[in-house]
Amino acid sequence: MEYFVNCNTAPLTPYAPPLDKTRVEHLFRRAGFSASVQTVDQSVGQTAGTLVDSLVNDALALPPLPAPAWQDWNRANYPADDDAAGPIIRSQRDSWRLDYTQALLDNNLRDRMSFFWSNHFVTELEIYESPSYLYYYTDCLQRNALGNFKTFVSEIGLTYAMLYYLDGVYNNGDNPNENYARELYELFTLGEGNGYTEQDIIETARALSGYTERGEERWDPVIFDITTFDPGVKTILGQSGTWGYDDVIDILFEQRPNEIATFICRKIYEFLVHPDSNDATGNAEAIISGMATTFISNNFELAPVVSQLLKSQHFFDDNAIGVIIKSPFDYYLNFINETGFGYDDTNLSFALESSRLIGQELFEPVDVAGWQRDRQWINTNFIIGRWLTIEVMIQGFFQANQEQFRTLAMDAVGPADSNTSNPETVVRALVDKFLPKGLLTPQDFENAMDVFKIDDVPENYYGSDNIPGGLGLWMLAVSPEVPQQVFLLLMYLSRQPEFQLK
Repeated sequence: MEYFVNCNTAPLTPYAPPLDKTRVEHLFRRAGFSASVQTVDQSVGQTAGTLVDSLVNDALALPPLPAPAWQDWNRANYPADDDAAGPIIRSQRDSWRLDYTQALLDNNLRDRMSFFWSNHFVTELEIYESPSYLYYYTDCLQRNALGNFKTFVSEIGLTYAMLYYLDGVYNNGDNPNENYARELYELFTLGEGNGYTEQDIIETARALSGYTERGEERWDPVIFDITTFDPGVKTILGQSGTWGYDDVIDILFEQRPNEIATFICRKIYEFLVHPDSNDATGNAEAIISGMATTFISNNFELAPVVSQLLKSQHFFDDNAIGVIIKSPFDYYLNFINETGFGYDDTNLSFALESSRLIGQELFEPVDVAGWQRDRQWINTNFIIGRWLTIEVMIQGFFQANQEQFRTLAMDAVGPADSNTSNPETVVRALVDKFLPKGLLTPQDFENAMDVFKIDDVPENYYGSDNIPGGLGLWMLAVSPEVPQQVFLLLMYLSRQPEFQLK
């Protein structure tokens, strides 16, 4: 597959024209896991400022997922026998993963960003043998997804999941553990080797010590134990004092605001606009610099930065559309939202398991640096897996309700053409709906037309200027063959390179 070079030279200034369908779909693919035909149609004609403000305001107002009944369960709440406790634990964890996946489908920008942060503040499933840890971690991601980044950094480091994952619970003052201190700088705030030294890591580990009081297993809350805290003087980023946890966060943001802002804004840019922010043919560096200025001037509030980017000419430029390879979660969840097909937990479970098979397991990035996205989602094994699993998903929807395929096509063409007899109208609408850049060549489109125009329908039954003598007997709204035709077209499109893009 061709790799798209980032040659976007558009500025960060607001995009003024009313949004057309292509740009609305682009926004929803990047600021959420896509959207239904109805949501897109309702948004066409709005300005970027109005629509993005609505997405941001909705995200900020949205409460986190409701706490489950097992929110604060510890080991005493489960059967004493591990073999009996195991299925209950797995059921709770799996149920929460389904709930969160549903949130990804429903909640647009809030959970697009909470998902982003799950790949920034990385943990792993092994930590969640206590399901309550998974709840509190997810709750932290959702509450802070578009909030204050300094607050986010402070809170995430004290979640039970992070304290175990990066060994904070083993960080005693007389024997400091450096894991969290290192990743706090290298992965979470500054970037590798950017504005800190090995001695800063050692001193920071001392200041972060003390959160060590816990049960014998990963079940009970972790609390601060003053007897395991190092009370001595530490020098961190040039500042000396008897620092503790809160002091570390204060010093970090006071002494390294530019480094933090640039590092985080680059990651947001690469997630929402283009995976390559270093290409000299575009002006990504200028965009990131402008975002960083906004970030600092707003005291590290995330919403103004994300809002500025999503409203910009740079974001809506043609060179930004259809240039990111879909992650596995994009691949399945976008399809569910874009089709509007009826689904249940079985379909969501299939999406979760299929994503795992092709490299993206929820709450289980490959390592502490997270999934590396884009081209790494495509290799010989993964592309075949993508084809086969999406085909199974499409077949499942067809077996469940064939008529929803007709409804999809009628929604895609719009009310004026809902009973068209022209197959090109239908194929064009569905190609444009699912492929952000369309098909590459006219021949590719003709191939799609051939798939749609099945042998069961005589050629002269269609009505079109391109079909001499067409009788117009085939009609989208009533012809019995339509669901099968749409099904076959989706099966065909799902194997095209352009289907892999968002």
